[in-house]
Amino acid sequence: MTKFIRYSLPAILLIAILAGQAHSAERNVILFITDDESPTLGCYGDEAAVSPAIDAIASDGTLFTRAFATTASCSASRSVVMSGIHNHVNGQYGHQHAYHKFASFDNVVSLALPRVMERAGYRTAQIGKYHVAPEEVYHFEAYLKGNSRNAVQMAEASREFIANSKDERPFFLYFATSDPHRGGGIDQTSQLELKPDLFGNKPNHGAHEGVNEVFFDPADVVVPPFLPDTPQTREELAQYYQSCARIDQGVARLVEILKEADLYDKTMFVFTSDHGMAFSGGKTTVYEPGLRVPFIVRNPYEGQRGIVSHAMISHIDITPSLLDFASGLDREANAPKDMVDADEFWKGTPEARENRGPVKNLSSYHGRSWIPILGDANAMHHDTIFASHTFHEIQMYYPMRVIRDDKYKLIWNIAYELPYPFASDLWAASSWQAQFQLGEDAPYGQKTVGEYIHRPAFELYDMQTDPHERTNLADDSQHAEVLETYKARLKELQTQFNDPWVMKWEYE
Repeated sequence: MTKFIRYSLPAILLIAILAGQAHSAERNVILFITDDESPTLGCYGDEAAVSPAIDAIASDGTLFTRAFATTASCSASRSVVMSGIHNHVNGQYGHQHAYHKFASFDNVVSLALPRVMERAGYRTAQIGKYHVAPEEVYHFEAYLKGNSRNAVQMAEASREFIANSKDERPFFLYFATSDPHRGGGIDQTSQLELKPDLFGNKPNHGAHEGVNEVFFDPADVVVPPFLPDTPQTREELAQYYQSCARIDQGVARLVEILKEADLYDKTMFVFTSDHGMAFSGGKTTVYEPGLRVPFIVRNPYEGQRGIVSHAMISHIDITPSLLDFASGLDREANAPKDMVDADEFWKGTPEARENRGPVKNLSSYHGRSWIPILGDANAMHHDTIFASHTFHEIQMYYPMRVIRDDKYKLIWNIAYELPYPFASDLWAASSWQAQFQLGEDAPYGQKTVGEYIHRPAFELYDMQTDPHERTNLADDSQHAEVLETYKARLKELQTQFNDPWVMKWEYE
C-alpha cells in the first residue's frame, strides 16, 4: 500500500523557500567597468552628477578616493584589469581592434582573470565591451549579447545568467559598458560652430530603450581644472554627464535583478572605469585626470561598510583581489592556488609557444588583494603607484613611465622630442579644437596648448601643494636631489616590473 505524506500549505512554502536558497550560490562577483569615466559621481562630491544607484552602493561599501589605472588607454588598461600585471609585461601595449592588432602574450593564460575564476569554481560570463586578445587567454564560459551603450538593456540580458539556479557554482560576471566613451556623431542641435560629441547619446534628445535619459544644462556641469571653461567644453561635458547617468540606471537594474533573485547580499559588486574621461588632458595621458578612476566595492560579507578609504590602489590589484574573494589566491605566492601550466596548456600549439613576453614564466601578480582592507578606513595599501603608457592607437607611439606617491609624481616622457600624439576622437573634440585654433599660447586648463603638445623629458610635481600638476619642478635647482631620487626609484620599479623600456636610460 502506497503511503502519502500530507503537508500543510505553510510547510510546502517553507520547503520551496529552502530549496530556492539551496541553489542560491554564495560569494558571487560582478565587475562593472565603464569606458572613459572619471570619478564624476555624487559619492565623490560631484554636484552635477546624477548617480543615485552607484552612490547607494558606495554608502554600503568601500569608496576608494585614490584608485589609479596603470594606463589611460582602453585595451591596454583592460588587459591589466584582467591579468593583474602591467601591460608592458602582458603584451597588450595598445588597442586590440582593427589594424592596431595588439594582443597579450599567450603565457598570460596562467594569471588571466576569467581563467583563474573558472578554476576557482566559478561560472563566468562577459557582456559588453571586451577589447582584449587573444580570446584563448581571456576566455569566459559564456558571452552574453547586449547593447553596450545601454546598461539597462545589458542588465536585462544578464538576468538569466545571474539567476540561473541549475548551476550550483557561484557566478562571475564581467559587465563592461561602452558609455561614456565618445561616439555616435555630433550634436547637430548645438548653436556653436564647433559642435559637441554625443558620447553615445541619441541625437535630438532621443532616449535609449528602457532608459529615462537625464539631460544636462551646460551651465550646470562641473568643469574640472584640467579643462578650459569654454562653451565648447561645457556642451561636451553635458553630453558626457548624460552618458554617465545612463550607466547609473544600468547599475540600478542590476541591483534590482540581484535582489529579486535573493543574491544581492551574496554578491560582491565592484564598480570602476578603465581610465579617466575622454578629454585632452585626461584619456591617453598619465596626468591625474587620465589615471584617476572611480572605484567602489560592496562586499556583503564585510562587517564594516560605508567606508571611505584613502589607500592608494591600482588596477593591477583587481584580479588578485577577486581571486582572493573567491578563495583561489595563494596570498604568500600572490598567485592562483590552482594555476594553469602555460606550457601544458599550449602543448601541441608551437606557434603559441613563440608568443612569449619579456617574462618567460609568469608566476605571480604585480598587484595585491585589497580584500583585507575593505573594512578599515585607515588602512594603507600601496605606498607608490607605477604607471606605464606606450601606445593608444598604433600610430600614437609616445612611451611614458610614471612613479607617484603621497608627496611627488615623476613623469618620464621617453619620446619627448616628438609632439604629443592625439587619439583621433580627442583631436576632433570641440573642447580641444576651440583652443587649438587660437594658437599655442591659448590656455588649456592648467597649461597652454603649446605646453600640452610639446613636453619636456621629465615632469616633477608636488602632489600636496600642486595636485593639478601645473608647476613642473624638474628644472628647479631646489628640487634637483628630489628629481634624482625619483628617477632612481622609477628605474627600480621598471626593473622590478620587467619593463623593456628600462634600457632607454642607457641608450637615450
